[in-house]
Amino acid sequence: MRRSTAILVVAACAAVPRLAVLARERETILEEFVDKSDRFATTLVEHGTFGFLPDVPSAYTQPLYGWFLAALYWPFGRSWLAVGLAQIAIAVATALVVLAIGTLLRSRGTGVVAALVTTLHPYVVWHDVHANREVLDGLLLALVVLCALLAYEERSLETAALTGVTAGVAILGNARLALLPLPLAVYAAWRVRPGGRALLTGLALIASAGVVVAPWVVRNEVQVGCVALTTDARALWKANNLNTYDVLDRGGWIDDVPELPGAPPWPELAADLTLAGQPTSVDECAQMRLYREEVLDFWREHPGEKSRLAVQATRMLWSPVPSESDESGSGLARAARKTLEPAYALVLYGLALAGLFVAPPRFAALAVLMLGYNTLAAMVFAGTARYRVPWDFLLALLASFALAALWERYRGRRSAGAPSPSAPA
Repeated sequence: MRRSTAILVVAACAAVPRLAVLARERETILEEFVDKSDRFATTLVEHGTFGFLPDVPSAYTQPLYGWFLAALYWPFGRSWLAVGLAQIAIAVATALVVLAIGTLLRSRGTGVVAALVTTLHPYVVWHDVHANREVLDGLLLALVVLCALLAYEERSLETAALTGVTAGVAILGNARLALLPLPLAVYAAWRVRPGGRALLTGLALIASAGVVVAPWVVRNEVQVGCVALTTDARALWKANNLNTYDVLDRGGWIDDVPELPGAPPWPELAADLTLAGQPTSVDECAQMRLYREEVLDFWREHPGEKSRLAVQATRMLWSPVPSESDESGSGLARAARKTLEPAYALVLYGLALAGLFVAPPRFAALAVLMLGYNTLAAMVFAGTARYRVPWDFLLALLASFALAALWERYRGRRSAGAPSPSAPA
């Protein structure tokens, strides 16, 4: 397949189904299950403040998706069409990056297969056009993998630093990636010799990520009052207390966990109360420290319960049946989550497992490293399909190697069974 043809095929297969979903869901994408970054973006555009309220800066979420939405709201207004088309463009870009990774690792055909498996995943086709930050997570993680592979191959400080910059941007979109530069540094430096240069390569990656993240952290110290990627330690506490397991086990989500007795209103609630005529101030930094201490106390005093939560989170992360928001969207969307998505995920898991044995070792190692990191992050926080699917392109790439191996075996058997041109009739 020619390069231009491959790009057109992948772009069309990414865009067309999402355009159909966008047309169907246009009335809901900015009204239901919207990330709180939407409020930050609206306040930033209308009042110049990144927070819930004018003149009250906040660090209660990661900034990247809020900035992305603000860049759309400023010229186009809060428009479902602008958001939907922009996120479809991000999904197309993600598929094209996966195409580039597959081409780099094996062939253009392998890249096309991997890109199609990634972008036609039923869950993300629906999810990508809705106002949630995971659409950016998927693109940035794919770019991180592409850069890391180049750093591994080239063994240069420049590509290691580029990997770090990309990882830093990803951290601004998802605070759970804060430690990802550490295993990436080990990977990028693994083949570098001598040892001093290997150390320098790893440090270049980590430092580059830090340089990208540092302005946001400094902004939070100056404007909010504390050094933090996000002050929303309440979300971590929601996933780590004595009520969490039972709530999740009966089909709820961490938002359904009862509030901490005696805790002050969290920033979003305080903003709602203020807008309703009940002025309510909040110290985000003090709340962050309060919930962080509650989490540490829980881990220290209830290790057995935390172990149960870690197992539960892993199971929820890797479950082929999405457990969250089962009643969201149209009836068609709900039916797809309960039928098409599990079938797709199970086939993907099986092919990816087989692909581990035939994929290039450098990629298999990186895939295991990345997927292992995401699983550990879920064990610390919480697991759900929403937190897994941005990483599923790694499974798609592994699956493409398995499919390529099966195709080659099939062709080999056909060639072996075909009569030679000189054989008698």
